[in-house]
Amino acid sequence: MSRFSPFMPLIGGGKTQFQPVYVGDVAEVVARAVEGKLQAGKAYELGGAEVLTLRRCMELSLEVINRKRIFINLPWWVASLQGKILGLLPNPPLTSDHVKLLKSNNVVSQEAADADLTLEGLGIKPQAVDAILPSYLWRFRVLGQYDKASLAR
Repeated sequence: MSRFSPFMPLIGGGKTQFQPVYVGDVAEVVARAVEGKLQAGKAYELGGAEVLTLRRCMELSLEVINRKRIFINLPWWVASLQGKILGLLPNPPLTSDHVKLLKSNNVVSQEAADADLTLEGLGIKPQAVDAILPSYLWRFRVLGQYDKASLAR
């Protein structure tokens, strides 16, 4: 969306919390499960190293791709209406289900942490968003991998 629009919508003010997790960390847990190293019948909650708001996730993404956008707070009712309308399109960018999910934080619960049913409980140190995000988003920079900010790294 940041490639086409000068505005970035913050649904519900962008306050929803996320705990982005690196796919490699999840793959490690899956491998351990296949090897029978996890507790059977238990639900593991896998979250990354830090809890971020939707707004912060968007800010970090824009920093990595070297773009500046204006954030606009989008009330829940407007987002719900957009979700219903856009949900009718093929490959919709937003649906009413997305909006419903954004009304709840998506982070590891304290119960899972106390029961060691997390990455840390398995002895896996979650990768930080800052360390992983550039490797996924470089192609969305204006000049891709040849963007001068990426050459300086």
